[in-house]
Amino acid sequence: MIVCFDIGGTAIKGAVATGPDDIREFPRIPTPTDDFDAFVAALRTVIDAAGGKPDCVALSIAGIIDPDTKRAVVANIPCIDGRTLVADLEAALVLPVVVANDADCFVLAEAGLGAGRGHRVVFGVILGTGVGGGLVIDGKLINSDGGFAGEWGHGPVAATEAGNPPVHLPRFSCGCGQMGCIDATCSARGLERLHHHIHGIRLTSEEIIEAWSKGDAAAGRTIDVYVDVIASPLALVVNVTGATILPVGGGLSNAPNLIVAIDEAVRRRILRRFAHPIVVTAECRMEPGLIGAALLGLATAKR
Repeated sequence: MIVCFDIGGTAIKGAVATGPDDIREFPRIPTPTDDFDAFVAALRTVIDAAGGKPDCVALSIAGIIDPDTKRAVVANIPCIDGRTLVADLEAALVLPVVVANDADCFVLAEAGLGAGRGHRVVFGVILGTGVGGGLVIDGKLINSDGGFAGEWGHGPVAATEAGNPPVHLPRFSCGCGQMGCIDATCSARGLERLHHHIHGIRLTSEEIIEAWSKGDAAAGRTIDVYVDVIASPLALVVNVTGATILPVGGGLSNAPNLIVAIDEAVRRRILRRFAHPIVVTAECRMEPGLIGAALLGLATAKR
């Protein structure tokens, strides 16, 4: 039995899993962000309600575990940021603990129970408030001991000209401290920045996509530029990893036509030719962080 958690800045989602097809969710509870003892107590309320001693506790976090120092980097929850989180939680809970990044848990869920089933190499793509990703090969996370693999959204690689005809683009500043990241240009906020830069009009990402779907020329121009910017680095990811399926999650994945446009642009840019879509909408409808954490915990408990 595994008790798994998806740790958000506002709420903690918990569940009990006895197998990949048996994951029972508990009601959400508020996340204590500034008090580690209160954070542990919140986890313990779910563990105590599980109906027995779990074999493992697994957490999905919006951050990473540094593979060298074993310290967590979790900006939105100060009470666990900078801690040797696995060791600290194991000492507090007196249980085995495993922790993974939320994007890693997403791709693990998609590889095991979603769009990536049957594929040896699965690269999960997050397009939402941020741009992130994770890599699973032969059913295992590359980041099994923590780390930054899959973070294709960061690095100064965004094009400075894109679209047909090309439009000049600035290197937008990114929350990671760099300039010109895909995260800053192709997240939901990035799409809004692009639209404002090209047309001088501020719209939400939802409004831009809706206008595009209705044939609005200005929104269509923005989407043309957006797809051109995002497709090349994503194609490079495919060439480097050999991924044969790229499930997409996050808010922008709710726009099927956008995913189709990205897929077509990516497949034109990669070395291997696919006759079928490879950039696809994610299939797991339950919280993928919970599913991924459950699968990670189940695999850990079997060792």
